[in-house]
Amino acid sequence: MRRIIVEESQANKKLLTFLRLNFKDMPVSAIYKAIRKKNIKVNGKHVKGDYILQPGDAIEIYVPDNIILGIPLSPAFSVIYEDENIIIVNKGQGLPVHPDRNQKDNTLIDYIKDYLMEKGEYTGEFPDSFPPSLCHRLDRNTGGLIIIAKNFPALKAVLKKIENNEIKKYYVCLVKGKMDKKEGELRAFLKKDENKSRVFISDEKKPGYLKIITRYRVLEYKNDISMLEIELITGRTHQIRAHLAHIGHPIVGDGKYGINSYNRLLKVKKQALWAYKLLFDFKKDDSAIGYLGGKCFQVEPDWDFKF
Repeated sequence: MRRIIVEESQANKKLLTFLRLNFKDMPVSAIYKAIRKKNIKVNGKHVKGDYILQPGDAIEIYVPDNIILGIPLSPAFSVIYEDENIIIVNKGQGLPVHPDRNQKDNTLIDYIKDYLMEKGEYTGEFPDSFPPSLCHRLDRNTGGLIIIAKNFPALKAVLKKIENNEIKKYYVCLVKGKMDKKEGELRAFLKKDENKSRVFISDEKKPGYLKIITRYRVLEYKNDISMLEIELITGRTHQIRAHLAHIGHPIVGDGKYGINSYNRLLKVKKQALWAYKLLFDFKKDDSAIGYLGGKCFQVEPDWDFKF
C-alpha cells in the first residue's frame, strides 16, 4: 500500500488526473480498474475518479508495485491477427479472460485495453471509446485463440456468426487411453454447479441439465495417449474436459476432471488443451466482418507435456 498526502500545489485536481500525472508508468486502464474495484481510497473512503482533491487529503493506493511501475507479469498472449474491427490473440495458460468473483489479477481484457491505449485506439472513456469486448471465452487454464471486438458492429457480427456456427472453433488435446473410434460425435447432458465451480455429465436428460455435443477426431496415438482434434457444437462451461472424462478419457494434466495420480506420474501440471484453430466458415458478405469469409487461423499448442 502507498500513502500520499496531497500538497497545496497538487490540490483542486480530479483524482484521476492526479494519478495519471504522478504515476506515469502505471497503465491508464489499471488506474481505471483500481478506482472501479475500490482499491484507491481518499481519507479512508472509496471515491470516484472525478473527486476533487483538497490540500491534506490522504490517498491510499492498494495496487501491486509491478502494476504501479508498469512492469507486467507476463501477459502471456500474442496477437495473431488484427484489423480495425477485431483482434485474434493466442492466450497462454493461466491467464483469465475476464474477471470472476474473486479475480484480483489482471485479465486478458485488461492487457488488451493497455495494448490498444498504447496504440491510441482506446482512451478508456465511455461512451467516447468502445471498450474491447470478448466474443467468446476460454477457461483460465486453457490456452489458445480468442476473438476480441474493437467496436459494437464487429461484436454483433461475430456473435451472430458464432451463434449460426459460421465461425467454427477447434481444439487440440491429449487424453488418456485409446479412443474406440477414429472419429465420432459424443452426446450427453451437462449441469453446472456454481457453488462447486464444476460441471456434471449425464447420459440421460435430467432437470437442470443441458444438451451437449462434442465432435472428435484422432490425430495421433502413442504411449497410451491420444491426441484429439475437438469441435464444439455446443459450447458449455468445461464441456470438453468433463465430457471426455465422463467417457473414460480425461485430459492429460487436468486437475479437476482428470486423474491426479496419472498426472503426477507424467509430471504434468497443466492441462493439455488448446483452442488451436478458428475457421470463418462463410462466404464473404456485407457484415462488419464479412471480408474474413473463408479465413482460417491456426497456432501450435504450447502445453508443458511433450507428446
